[in-house]
Amino acid sequence: MSIEYAVPAQPTGSTPPVQPGSPELLRAVFRRHAAGVAVITAQGERPVGFTATSLTSAAAEPPLISFVVGTGSSSWPAISGTDHIGVHILGEHQRDLAARFARSGADRFAPPTSWHEGPHGVPVLDGVLAWLTCRILARVPAGDHRLIVAEVVAGDASGEGSPLLYHGGAFNGLREA
Repeated sequence: MSIEYAVPAQPTGSTPPVQPGSPELLRAVFRRHAAGVAVITAQGERPVGFTATSLTSAAAEPPLISFVVGTGSSSWPAISGTDHIGVHILGEHQRDLAARFARSGADRFAPPTSWHEGPHGVPVLDGVLAWLTCRILARVPAGDHRLIVAEVVAGDASGEGSPLLYHGGAFNGLREA
């Protein structure tokens, strides 16, 4: 069975239509999907981390999370070789932090990033809305990425503020209706 996806005609002056089943279609659709912003960290030879919008709660019993990481990313070697990772939920006041961890080649843990060593040696970012330390259970191949499934072993949900969202290619805060 084959599935075809309709790509609506574009109004004049907008971006041209994309090919069904293409990476561009996936990107175009997910630019319209608002997602929470997290930073995933790990300890390798040095601390590593990246901004993720693919974080999801996978199960409550046992408490599991999942996210994807590109195998070509600078963080992948550390994540592929460690047992524990850190998960940080960013607040809308942390747009600069999200951008720093999304930027290639940046020293993400240099000042002004504030962090400390947390449980299992995982780098924990300061001032986030919430953080978790998780034990990696699986690294599932998913194209040029790996789907990571991890069990929650520690954390703190006492941060204050509103969540940071990613939508339309930009970091945004919530708007009151």
